[in-house]
Amino acid sequence: MSSTVKTSAVNPPSIHARAVITWLAIFPLVTLGFFAIAPFATDWNPVLRAFVLSVVVVPVAVYLVVPQLMRIYGKIRTARR
Repeated sequence: MSSTVKTSAVNPPSIHARAVITWLAIFPLVTLGFFAIAPFATDWNPVLRAFVLSVVVVPVAVYLVVPQLMRIYGKIRTARR
C-alpha cells in the first residue's frame, strides 16, 4: 500500500527576500534590546553589551520571529499567484 502525500512545489524565497526578512526580524529586536539593557549596562564594555544582546536576540529571531515572517511572506506570495 502506498499513500500519496500532497506536497506543494513552492520555490523557497530568494536570498534577497530572506535577507530582508532577517533584517526585519533583527533590527527591531536589537533596538528594543538595546533600550531594555541600557539602564543597567551603561558601564559595560561595548563588546559585553553586544554579546549579551546577541545571546538574547539571535535565538528569539531564529526560533520565533523569522519563521512567522516567512509564513507571512509565503501567504503574500501565494495570494499574488
